[in-house]
Order: sequence, then C-alpha cells, then structure tokens
Amino acid sequence: MIGNEFGNVQDLVDIEDIREGTVVMKNGSIRQIVMVGGTNFSLKSGEEQDLLTQSYQNFLNGLNFPIQIVIHSRKMNIEHYVAKLDDRRDKEISGLLQDQISEYQEFIRSFIKDNAIMAKTFLVVVPYSPVVAPVNKSMFDKIPFFGKKTTPGEAAANEKKRIEADFAESFLQLQQRVAQVTRGLFALGLDAKLLNDEQLTELFYNFYNPETTEKESVPDHAKK
Repeated sequence: MIGNEFGNVQDLVDIEDIREGTVVMKNGSIRQIVMVGGTNFSLKSGEEQDLLTQSYQNFLNGLNFPIQIVIHSRKMNIEHYVAKLDDRRDKEISGLLQDQISEYQEFIRSFIKDNAIMAKTFLVVVPYSPVVAPVNKSMFDKIPFFGKKTTPGEAAANEKKRIEADFAESFLQLQQRVAQVTRGLFALGLDAKLLNDEQLTELFYNFYNPETTEKESVPDHAKK
C-alpha cells in the first residue's frame, strides 16, 4: 500500500513551513518567491532587444548568489466564461448581436477543443542557506558532574529560542537578496511582486495538485 510504503504525504514534501512570506525547508534553508510580469520581446525593435538582453546579462552577473527561474504553466478551464456568454446573449435586445455572440461561443468551443488554453506564471525563487557553525563543548561539559542540567521543558524552550533566532538572522539576509533581485527586475522594466503566505500556499497547492487547479482566470495575486 502507498501509505505504508511512503508514510505521510507530507514526508514527500521538502517544505517544513510557510511564514512571513517565506518558505522554510526541512533542511533549514529558506526561500522567498517573486512573481514577475512578462514582456513581449518579439514586439520590441532590434535595438531594444539587444539592450534588454545585455541588461539581463548584467543583472545575472551582478548576483553573488544563485536564483531559480520558474515558468509555471497550467491548463485553464474557460467553460464558465463561455457559459457567461449565454447570459449576455439572453440580455441582448438586438437579434444581430445575439447571433454574433452565438457564433463567438461556437468559435471558442471549437478552438479549445483542439487547443489547450494555458496560463503562464513567471517566478524567481531566491534562496538562503544559513551557515551552521559547529558547537564546541569544553571538556567539562562532557563530564556529567560539571555539565549543566536542564529539564525537558527548559531544553524545548531553549531550542525554540535558538530556532527563532536562526530564522530571524536568515530572514534578514534573505530580505537583502530579494531587494537586490527586485531592484534588478525593476531596472529591466519588469513588474515584481513578493508572494505572501496565502499566495505561496496556493502556488504550492497548484504545483502538487495540477489536475484540480484548472481555473477560469489568472489568480488574484497575479493581477495588478
């Protein structure tokens, strides 16, 4: 059985938590994800294309840390949109407009029968992995008599404080990286928006459940 072989489904996912617009991984590293607006490269002149290409190269060369560029494509279900046209047609007084709406509906149905309507989301993933320094214990710490004893509750509280302190430091470093990335994207004339907790949750739900995420329109967080 799948459940017995792999255990909890969450064990197969590398994400530990999502908090403060940040994806916390099980290995201790963290990520923030920036949604980027696209640009129609083909409509630009040759000079503009060369300038944009050079600027993009300069942007990448100016980073001293890795980033991941992701293009997320998903099939859209526009049947609801087609159904709305029925209401629009019924409200029209002009018979000519009613016929035009009906023809448009047939065109849409014929088109989507042979062509999948895809929505593309452009994402830049900015990571940060904290450097874990080894803990050096003195020779006295190794001797039970000299070692400091703590209760299980104190140990848990100390561990929680340590985790929060580590997250705060990593979060600050990550914010600086994200600020550099967004400045570079703005300089390229691209819109850039950092995803919040709700948007990150929806994004990863779509990743792991592609068959259930066909939508009529682009998610709200992708809209301006």
